[in-house]
Amino acid sequence: MSTDKGVVRPPYKVLSKWIEKVGIEFLRQRSEEAETIFQRLGVTFSVYSDGGDPERLIPFDVIPRIYDAEEWRFLSAGIIQRSRALNAFLFDIYHRGEILRAGVVPTGLVYQNQSFIPEMVSVDPPHGIYSPITGIDLVRTGVNDFYVLEDNCRIPSGVSYMMDNREIMMRMFPDLFSKISIEPVDQYPDGLRKTLLELAPSNASEDPNVVILTPGMHNSAFYEHSYLADQMGIDLVESQDLFVEDRVVWMRTTLGPKRVDVIYRRVDDTFLDPLFFRPDSLLGVIGLFDAYRHGNVTLCSAPGAGVADDKAVYAFVPKMIEFYLGQKPILKNVKTWLCGVADDCAFVLDNLSELVVKEVHASGGYGMLIGPAATSAALADYSARIRDNPSNFIAQPTLALSTLGTLCGDALSGRHVDFRPFCLIGEKERLVAGGLTRVALTEGSLVVNSSQGGGVKDTWVLADNKFGFR
Repeated sequence: MSTDKGVVRPPYKVLSKWIEKVGIEFLRQRSEEAETIFQRLGVTFSVYSDGGDPERLIPFDVIPRIYDAEEWRFLSAGIIQRSRALNAFLFDIYHRGEILRAGVVPTGLVYQNQSFIPEMVSVDPPHGIYSPITGIDLVRTGVNDFYVLEDNCRIPSGVSYMMDNREIMMRMFPDLFSKISIEPVDQYPDGLRKTLLELAPSNASEDPNVVILTPGMHNSAFYEHSYLADQMGIDLVESQDLFVEDRVVWMRTTLGPKRVDVIYRRVDDTFLDPLFFRPDSLLGVIGLFDAYRHGNVTLCSAPGAGVADDKAVYAFVPKMIEFYLGQKPILKNVKTWLCGVADDCAFVLDNLSELVVKEVHASGGYGMLIGPAATSAALADYSARIRDNPSNFIAQPTLALSTLGTLCGDALSGRHVDFRPFCLIGEKERLVAGGLTRVALTEGSLVVNSSQGGGVKDTWVLADNKFGFR
C-alpha cells in the first residue's frame, strides 16, 4: 500500500483516506458481518487434513488489493501470453513434439511425467485448446517487479471466491465504491460459458449441452462447482448422472436421456474413466475417455494437461514463449533449480536452509519446505527425501513477497499476499480485470493457500479504458 519511505502509493490514496476516516472499529464490525454472510451462503473450503469437520469458512479480509490501469495492462498481456504458450506446449507434446526434438525441453521431463497420458497422443481438442481455464499464480516483489510462482492448467480453483469477495465488499461498503471506479468481475460466468460453448465438438447440436462434472459434496471445492453451475445456468452432475452409449455421453433426466457435448470436469484425470485409468474409481464414467477420443464430447481441461502444471516444467515456460510465440516473456519466472540435475541438486543440498523446496507434483502448499523457517530436524529429513528421489523436487530462492494491510484483531498489520487471475481461452482469450488475492494470515508466513489456513481479499482494478473480456 505504501513505498519503502511510508508514502501511500497512488492506487491506494482514496482507500487510505477512507480507512483513516471510518476507523478500525468500523472495519472490524463489517468484517464480522461479512463472516456471517459467508456462513449463510455456505462459502466453505474443505480441508482433509484437520481430522475433524472438513467444512471451514475461508477467512475473508476487508482490505482490498488494488492495481491501477497501467499495472493491469502489463499483467493482462503477460497472463494471456503465458496461457497461449502453455496451450501450444500441450498441443505440441501430444503431437510432433517439436520443442522436445529441438532440445529446448528435456524429453524425460515430459514422457516420464506422471501427468503425461500416452493415450492422448494425436488427439485433437477443438481449436487445439487443452487448457481453456488457466490460473497463473503471481507475486510482487517490488513496485514494478512481478513473478509467476506457478501455473495451474488442470483444474484451477478459486474463481467463485473472487466473485463472492466482490459481492460482499459492495454490500458492506457501498459508499467506498461510489468514491472509486472499479472494473467489474461479474462477467466471468458468462465468459466461461461462451468459452465452453466455443469448444463444443464439431458434431454437437446448434445448442450444445454443457455440464459441470463434480466429484460430489465432499470435494474441497464443491461450493465453487455448484456456484458456477448456478451462475452459468447449466447442470451440475456426478458420475451416476451420466452414461456412455455408442461412444456418446448422455445425461439422465426426468424426461429421458439428453446428450452431453461439453463437460467442464472438476474430477482429476485418474478418476475420469475406470476403463482407462483407476479401475476402482467411483467418480468417473465408464467409456467417457473413449467418447472423448472419438470427438463426441469435449473435456475441459483435456486429460493430460497436468504436464504443464509440473513445477519442473515451469522452469522452461519462458523458453516455450520464445519457441512458440516468437516473443520475449512479459512476466518473469522465479529462478528454479531442478534437483533431477546433478549440479542443481548439489547446490540445493548445500543451501537448503536458504531456499524454498517443492515437490514437482504437489499442490495446495503441501510437501513444501521453507528453508529459513525450518528446524534442523526438518532440514535433515527433507535433505534425505531429496537424495532418495531428486527428480521429485525443485528449489527456488526465498522471495521478499509484498505485504498488504490486513485486519488482524484491532489493528492493520502487513501480511504476505499472492494473486491468481483466471484466463479463458476458446476461439479468443477472455480475462476479467481482477482475480483472487490470497493472504497468509500468520505473521511472517509465505504460505497463502486456503488449504494451509490462508485467507482471501477482494482485488480491484481501477477503471480506465474498459478491459472486460477481449
